[in-house]
Amino acid sequence: MFYEVEVNDHIRIPPKIFGLNPKEAVIQRIKKKFEGFISKDVGIVIDVADVENIEEGTIITGDGAAYYNTTFKLYTFKPEMQEVVLGNVRDIADFGVFMNLGPIEGMIHISQTMDDFVSFSKEKVLTGKESKRTLKVGDKCKARLIAVSFKDVMNPKLGLTMRQEYLGKLEWIEEDAQPKESKSSGSSKEPKKEAKK
Repeated sequence: MFYEVEVNDHIRIPPKIFGLNPKEAVIQRIKKKFEGFISKDVGIVIDVADVENIEEGTIITGDGAAYYNTTFKLYTFKPEMQEVVLGNVRDIADFGVFMNLGPIEGMIHISQTMDDFVSFSKEKVLTGKESKRTLKVGDKCKARLIAVSFKDVMNPKLGLTMRQEYLGKLEWIEEDAQPKESKSSGSSKEPKKEAKK
């Protein structure tokens, strides 16, 4: 899920950018400091939303840079269990699918791609045995988060599934939403007439 997180931190402004407007300099340094930042509590930092307060700067002896106590907001993405996410298939291997979710990537085990026996081809295409549905690189899909691990903070692992209703390739979801034709619609039997008294 995407969040807007408020942070208070001392931002170091080096002398070479003293000529910039203070807000512009602070935003530039916040972006540099938090670019690629990942934590279990905050998630993955995407960008700076806004700078709300910049206090008067302090210069530390022997450093030469100014430090500004600053309150600012960051846009973050923090994956949540059972959350439904939209993404593109980036790669397919014989064991599963790698799905790009924007700021991070998730993995769908081959057994979790569809409710069918799935075969893998050298062209990196997954095909369902009975449904004949195919999944290939570039397809847009909906999946549910079933595992989130921040064990390696710099490389969080996300496990996904597409085996539940309203999940999978967007075309499959549209097909499943179409009303099913009644099997009895082609019947030639006439309705029974009631006997008159």
